[in-house]
Amino acid sequence: MLIALLDAGHVHHAAAGSWLAGNIEQGWASCPLTQNGCLRIMSTDAYPRAQPVAVVAERLREAASTNFHEFWPDGISVLDPARFEQGRWLTSRQITAAYLLALAVHHGGVFVTLDRGVDPGLVRGAEPRHLVMI
Repeated sequence: MLIALLDAGHVHHAAAGSWLAGNIEQGWASCPLTQNGCLRIMSTDAYPRAQPVAVVAERLREAASTNFHEFWPDGISVLDPARFEQGRWLTSRQITAAYLLALAVHHGGVFVTLDRGVDPGLVRGAEPRHLVMI
């Protein structure tokens, strides 16, 4: 979502922006994982509209400086069996989505994603209200 929101040329920019505009009053959150991923992907030479890390960081800092943003520290572990149904993990691609969903559950928030393949059953306590797939 962060990449789609920050990159006006992203194929999902309009959908992400529309969702945020309709839900901005509830606020939005980021965490070290999403911030690092955003910086890494948007600044890599392989990204279609790559920009220098400092430029991406400034844009992200600007977006996160509003009263609508909340920073969620990395306060949970993917090794915690009380949070994760690790026996259901089938591929390494599920780990990040499961972690972000668990972080949303932990903070009483919502994991908003463009990934339609997120399995809420990977996270103990995840309910439909914790996951929005755009």
